[in-house]
Amino acid sequence: MIAGTSAARDRRSPAEKPTLKAEQIYEVLRHAIVRLRMEPGSVISEKELCLAYGVSRTPVREALKRLADEDLVDVFPHSGTYVSKISFEVAEEGFVIRRALEIESIRRAVAYATDEDIRRLERLIGEMRDILERGALHEYIEVDDAFHAAIAGISRYPRIWKFINLVKAHLDRMRQLSAPLPGHLAEVTEQHAAIVRALGRRNADQAELAMKIHLESSFAVMSAMYEDGRYFRRKEV
Repeated sequence: MIAGTSAARDRRSPAEKPTLKAEQIYEVLRHAIVRLRMEPGSVISEKELCLAYGVSRTPVREALKRLADEDLVDVFPHSGTYVSKISFEVAEEGFVIRRALEIESIRRAVAYATDEDIRRLERLIGEMRDILERGALHEYIEVDDAFHAAIAGISRYPRIWKFINLVKAHLDRMRQLSAPLPGHLAEVTEQHAAIVRALGRRNADQAELAMKIHLESSFAVMSAMYEDGRYFRRKEV
């Protein structure tokens, strides 16, 4: 359901309501697509969305247009709307951008990290280990993102993570697919721990290397899944 009290809705002007609804629908759908709760290739029914959210087609179409602009939805006139298959090329581009920004972020974080910052990162790693023990792998990516966002915050460039989020949607779908691979997330967790140890030593070169190893090895694991035609588009020539 869309969040918000009746009183809050009543205070909005008629012109504001469709925009707000569209924003909320966009956020809910984007999260579902990125987390693979809506599988690549699955049909999206405008009518069902209108009924689910109690809105007209206008905000639904606005939300779908934004998703189409991000290449997360394919709209075929007179045919239908579908969750897009994962584009390896778009995911790879997101990885390249993310690697460049996170390497800059981790080097700056070394200069500003406090002991409390280190403890906060260690607590997040503790959460990751707890998730692995419980086998709740669907929860891992949220804590993983919180870890990287925290490093961006420590670097005093918090908007770095906001920008990364904009370009890593296809990459995130690959991350979600790779989560169940035996031992993968355990290795990722230890890589996170290596990053924090380097931060704790205030060693920028070690921290950069640990981050680079983490991002590149994770992408290598994800890239090996490309042949799964159920989820991926054919590579563009």
